Amino acid sequence: MKTIGIVGGMTWHSSLHYYSVINEIIEEKVGKKHSAKIILYSFDFNEIFEKQFAGEWDYIGNRMEEAAVKLKEAGADFILYASATIHRAIDGIKVDIPILDIRDTVGEEIKKNNVTKVGLLGTSFSMLDNFFKGRLEKKYGIKTIVPSPEKIEIMNRIIFDELACGKVTRESKVQFDKIVRGLELNGAEGIILGCTELHMLITEESPNRFYDTMKIHAYHAAMKSLENNDG
Repeated sequence: MKTIGIVGGMTWHSSLHYYSVINEIIEEKVGKKHSAKIILYSFDFNEIFEKQFAGEWDYIGNRMEEAAVKLKEAGADFILYASATIHRAIDGIKVDIPILDIRDTVGEEIKKNNVTKVGLLGTSFSMLDNFFKGRLEKKYGIKTIVPSPEKIEIMNRIIFDELACGKVTRESKVQFDKIVRGLELNGAEGIILGCTELHMLITEESPNRFYDTMKIHAYHAAMKSLENNDG
């Protein structure tokens, strides 16, 4: 079994879910008493949070590169960044270890379903910048649409003021469902939960087909860890 290196803490709530989902899949695929080989490098999220809003993405990229090097030195065979937004900072980094990119795992899942137009929800960085949307369109032919600026601001507040603190309110779930329905009315065939905390808002009544980036990413990590070491 390959060793997974996780760059986490962004936030620790989503890192916890990554750990759980990966191990659940390993247990299901390999058998009881088996668990994933994982090395975790966990950031103090406040450091990253402040740099994001200051626009210091080069600094963040350098920190992500440092974390990758440390995970490789610790024995990881490949790494993943347990945050969708943080992928804005990793395209330019240079590390001698495979990176399991969340955008590719999601793109592959959407393509398998023959879906060509999706709604993207996440932080304002993910929805407004092109690092997520551009990769999906260029590499997988998937068009993404996002909510209005007003709705983007609502999503940002929910993510950073509530979900990042492990808090979920009924009001936020209602707002989330309304935003999803708006994307559906604009032709979205599915909705990307482009923030690894957004799964916390899903209820049994939540509409549409969701592409949960955290669960998809974690699944691909578990399956990659089970590949032959020379594969």
